[in-house]
Amino acid sequence: MEAYMSSIGSKLQMLYTSDHASVVSMNLFVALLCACIVIGHLLEETRWMNESITALIIGVGTGIVILLISGGKSSRLLVFSEDLFFIYLLPPIIFNAGFQVKKKQFFRNFMTIMLFGAVGTLICCAIISIGAMQIFEKMDIGPLDIGDYLAIGAIFAATDSVCTLQVLSQDDTPLLYSLVFGEGVVNDATSVVLFNAIQSFDLTNINAVIAWEFVRNFLYLFLTSTMLGVLTGLVSAYIIKKLYFGRHSTDREVALMILMAYLSYMLAELFYLSGILTVFFCGIVMSHYTWHNVTESSRVTTKHAFATLSFVAEIFIFLYVGMDALDIEKWRFVSDSPGTSVAVSSILLCLVMVGRAAFVFPLSFVSNLSKKSPNEKIGFRQQFIIWWAGLMRGAVSMALAYNKFTSAGHTNLRANAIMITSTITVVLFSTVVFGLMTKPLISILLPHPKYQSRSLSFSSDPATPKSVTVPLLGEGQDSLDDLGGRDIPRPSSLRALLTTPTHTVHYYWRKFDNGFMRPMFGGRGFVPFVPGSPTERNPPQNQWH
Repeated sequence: MEAYMSSIGSKLQMLYTSDHASVVSMNLFVALLCACIVIGHLLEETRWMNESITALIIGVGTGIVILLISGGKSSRLLVFSEDLFFIYLLPPIIFNAGFQVKKKQFFRNFMTIMLFGAVGTLICCAIISIGAMQIFEKMDIGPLDIGDYLAIGAIFAATDSVCTLQVLSQDDTPLLYSLVFGEGVVNDATSVVLFNAIQSFDLTNINAVIAWEFVRNFLYLFLTSTMLGVLTGLVSAYIIKKLYFGRHSTDREVALMILMAYLSYMLAELFYLSGILTVFFCGIVMSHYTWHNVTESSRVTTKHAFATLSFVAEIFIFLYVGMDALDIEKWRFVSDSPGTSVAVSSILLCLVMVGRAAFVFPLSFVSNLSKKSPNEKIGFRQQFIIWWAGLMRGAVSMALAYNKFTSAGHTNLRANAIMITSTITVVLFSTVVFGLMTKPLISILLPHPKYQSRSLSFSSDPATPKSVTVPLLGEGQDSLDDLGGRDIPRPSSLRALLTTPTHTVHYYWRKFDNGFMRPMFGGRGFVPFVPGSPTERNPPQNQWH
């Protein structure tokens, strides 16, 4: 009996020690997050370093300290998990991207964004995969099949343009910002969908039938994920509009918006779709309809709540990536041949640069053919910045690499260890080195006074919300009906339909939106009447035009 009680006591002691260690780790991690925010704020004036680079550098420094204290056994406070990244950290970042996006600019350049984000990602993936297959087979790094090489292409096709976006301004360079931002989101979604499609097929014996099934599965994932996001956003708008939550509690409508946004992502994961695409388009739909159906205080709350969650999640990711970069277990497998790991990293970085250039410049040329106004065309300097913005790799590449080349967080094969360490090296080098060079590069290529005159044509129309006059409610919430900023005449012929497709689509969309969608789902000009609310004191006016 004493032995039994002693065994239970020792197990409880171990459990208590383990729990206490977790508490200590979380305390340190939260303290590091606070340090990243403070240091990022202090460095705000220089704009050379942002919170992402700051978090990455602090993470690496913390990893070195932990590595020394633990005697070379560990460099991490927390164990990296793809589930932690894809289920808890990524959704608020992508949703906020859709929720805050300048929809007028995004949909005005929608075809160009889709060209870069979808077609360009496929081109980049193909070039990286073919290049890696041709070179790595000669280097004899280990057994890798065609599925592994295609996965490598999808992993390194995923961009991280956060450094460039934090330097660019939506007001000064609206065209460039919308292209870089939109392409970044669509690129991440396409990379993840492509990666999942590769994982679900046995590509060792590929033939025409398997290739067709692969393409069909990719298109199915892309389209159904988008439709699910739109549907979830419309359901949230309809519920909030019909039930008038603001009569009794603004907390309920805020909570419902947050939960419905997260539900859209989890539904996509449940049905094996792309959660990134789903939650992004859910964010766009909710900002167009749902956001206008809640009370004014709830609009302020949701706008800043989503932005804060996204901000903290981004810092968390970069901080952890920095610490995990020095995980001794992964580097032990390549310690006997460090030259091979450096060579693989260099080759992958070169392939990323070549793959990026192979679609940015040709697709920009194609896009410019359909633009009549010089202000809407993408100049060579802008093309160079778009190319540069997509060279950085980040958390999505890390998470996909872990998913493909590790088992439960552990690396057991030399080839897999080389790919993991190479991914870490590419992410660190591209984020820190390219990120630090972004600010001076943009200031050289786009001198502010010279470029400002070009941007006036995009930001001067009266329908654009002015963040100066309404900083909390106006910024980022321009409606889909403002895509043209003026009344668009109905196309009079098939030739007009083909020569001005964006304006034509806008004409029919606005007619459909005003006649059917907003009367049913709410939105600007259709805010529900709630007794005692600001709506009652200030009757809403239809702002269709």
